[in-house]
Amino acid sequence: MVEVMKCLDTYALVEIVRENPNFAQYLNQDFVITDLTLAEFYGVLLRDDSEELAELWFRKLEINAVPVDREILREAVRFRYEYRKVGISLFDAVGYVFSLKKGLIFVTGDKEFERFSNVEFRKK
Repeated sequence: MVEVMKCLDTYALVEIVRENPNFAQYLNQDFVITDLTLAEFYGVLLRDDSEELAELWFRKLEINAVPVDREILREAVRFRYEYRKVGISLFDAVGYVFSLKKGLIFVTGDKEFERFSNVEFRKK
């Protein structure tokens, strides 16, 4: 059986940095993140940790980062609007729609996505 490539969200990346064993496996697999996820993740590390850690992980992950075209951005905004009562962030909406369009599995621990298709939901 062929393994489908994963698209990690910021939640998953934070858990990797925190050395959560439930997320460690992803560093040993091929994965992608969107440029927007990389930017959000950088901001989280800058806010919660240090500029040095944010820079380290930015450099480490930028090879996995891919741009998102405008059509996906538009669809992500529509998706977020459709599920506005759930509280999905724009960053997560972009990652999820990007995953759907590119045939990837969206990896997250955000409870908002627990029941969505095409999601590998992991808890802390």
